[in-house]
Amino acid sequence: MFTKQFEIRWSDMDANQHLGNSTYIDYLSHTRMSFFKEMGMGMETMNTYGLGPVALYEHIYYFREILIGKPITVSLEVKGYSEDGRFVEIEHNFYDAEGKNLAYSEMLFSFIDIKTRKLGNVPEEVLKIIHKFPKAKDFKILTKEDTRKFGKRPVDLH
Repeated sequence: MFTKQFEIRWSDMDANQHLGNSTYIDYLSHTRMSFFKEMGMGMETMNTYGLGPVALYEHIYYFREILIGKPITVSLEVKGYSEDGRFVEIEHNFYDAEGKNLAYSEMLFSFIDIKTRKLGNVPEEVLKIIHKFPKAKDFKILTKEDTRKFGKRPVDLH
């Protein structure tokens, strides 16, 4: 399990004086990017292959308030990835200093080809790194159906 610690700042708070929704997203993203870098998949590596990480969905479940002045830990484990490495499902948990679970998030990401702006292909070197990711207890190889389990499709205004 990968973890990242955060100190809650005044600017992280919302009008209810607890951690704001957008800050959860920022902490999740920062945790993932720190994890990728530690695994050898930082921005330099991604730039080499013309790839960038892209979130396809992110769900957050809030259990307890997070207040200012209390440090938190955000964890990261991989719930699954597709055989070709194009899709990776990640779970995050937020914990207080005593280890109480404050929030949970699950997200699906992929890689965008920076030039074509479409989902990119994962080179063998990056796939080897993905195979080393820490796995959740319920890890599985993702199928095409798993990546579309919510069945959401775009509906244009006109």
